[in-house]
Order: sequence, then C-alpha cells, then structure tokens
Amino acid sequence: MSDRIKNLRQRAAIIQSIRDFFTSRGFLEVETPLRIPANAPEEHIDPYCSGDWYLQTSPEICMKRLLCRGHDNIFQISRCWRSNERGSRHIPEFTMLEWYRTNSDYNDLMKDCEDLLGWLSAGQNGDTKLLSSNSQYKNLNTKAARITVQDAFNLYSTVNMEAAVLSGSFDEIMVIDIEPALPKDVPVFLLDYPAEMAALARLKPNDLKVAERFELYLGGLELANGFSELNDPEEQRARFVEANSKRVKAGHASLPLPEVFLAELAAMQPSAGIALGIDRLVMLLTGSEKIDDVVAFTPEEL
Repeated sequence: MSDRIKNLRQRAAIIQSIRDFFTSRGFLEVETPLRIPANAPEEHIDPYCSGDWYLQTSPEICMKRLLCRGHDNIFQISRCWRSNERGSRHIPEFTMLEWYRTNSDYNDLMKDCEDLLGWLSAGQNGDTKLLSSNSQYKNLNTKAARITVQDAFNLYSTVNMEAAVLSGSFDEIMVIDIEPALPKDVPVFLLDYPAEMAALARLKPNDLKVAERFELYLGGLELANGFSELNDPEEQRARFVEANSKRVKAGHASLPLPEVFLAELAAMQPSAGIALGIDRLVMLLTGSEKIDDVVAFTPEEL
C-alpha cells in the first residue's frame, strides 16, 4: 500500500476521532455556508471570488454569528480557500477545524488543545492507529510549554518585540528567528501577541499592550491560532478598516466588511475561538514531510 493511501486512511480515522472528542464534550457540530458576501479582512490573506461573493477563508464569521444568536459550544470541520498559498505546508484549498466556547477565554482553548492532542495520542479508530510508526509525536499528551511572545523575542532574537512591530519586521523575525528556535519535543503555546497583531482578539484587561491570543506549535510547525474573542463592534470595525488600509498600502485590493456580522457582534457573550489546520495535523501524526502526502488531490493533479 502506498504511503499516500495509508495516510488517507489515517486522515479519515483522525477526523472521526476529532468529531468523537468534541461531541463527547457536548459541543454541537455545525455546518455554515462556504460562499459568503464577505470574510474578515486580513492584511496577508486574499480570498477567492465566487461571482460577486467570496469563498470563505475561514468559517469564523458565520460561526460567531451563531454564538450571537444564542448557541454556546460549537465546532466545525470545513473546507476553506486562500489565494496565492502553495508550498510544502500550504495549499489553496484546505481543511480547517474551528471550535468556539462561550463564557470562556484563551486559557480554556489551550486546555482544549492539550486534551485533544492527548485524545489523539491515546485513541484508536477500529484497527487504525492514529499515529503512524514514523511519527515523531508519540507523546502528544505531554503538557505544553507556554512562552509569551515577549519572552520569545528576548530569548531567540536580537530585536525586541516593540521594535519589530514598529519596523514592520515582526512576521519576518517570527519566521526566521523565533519559530525555528521553539522547543520541538513538546507542544508549545506562543501567547500574548502585541496589540497590533490582535486581529479579532480582545486585549488583556490588565495589559492593553498585548492581546489574549496564542498560536500552537508542534514540532516547530504552526498548527492553530486561538484567542479570547473581541465582542466590541466599533473596535472590530476599526480593526477591519486598518487591515484594509494596510492591504492597499501593500498593493492589494480593499475587501468588503462583513456588515451583518458587525451588526450582530454586540450580542456575543464572552467567548473564545480557535482555528486548527487539519492537513498540517495529519502531516504531523503520519510523519509526512509535505502537505501533498495527506490530501486526495493537489491543485497540480486536477
């Protein structure tokens, strides 16, 4: 049996196990539209047009609207699209796991991540082991390390965090200096991003210079992005406008704002949400070197 066939069997078992994990904890699985009038504008993410609407870059807009309408803990495994993304770890059409929990913050999401990794490490689906024999990650239930972004810059870069933000080199330093230096023998939560990188996250009440946002790394690979949700529509609108301004300055098109989402946002109770890349997770659990090995078809094969 070829590695790709084996990987697709494991992929199916992993996705089923993820569903079992969330349903066993009382989360409701939801399905939201894939084609929407507007995504959340982000500086570095370009959506695909679909007529005069767009394919979703993430299901977050519609899932958060469900929270605004009274749903509590929900999850979704969904297809997403992002233009101009292709590499050994990127593909334009990919699969995302997102979950949201009410009356929670980003600390609750980090606990969810640890529990999910432990569940996948210990779990089986029929006769199919979820971790392949060549996966490096035999102990995914190991408690994760927590490193603030400030500490990561102090430890691994010659540039301090504030200077990196001001110079516009933050993302570059993250890729070149920080990410390769993170511990690879345990999951890592890189947390408390500068307020300028808050996106849709709320700021820490006791330190408005940073946001309650984290990214999960496993084996040095970025796997998930989660945060305590901002539910102030005026602040969120201002951030969307700023993202569009940065897009225009970088030579990209301005994107429409998700007006219906903004109109409903004030009704969302304190919540937290996270997006986790299924394809990358399958790469890690199967010991695969590139995303091409864990999907049924690459764009080049179509």
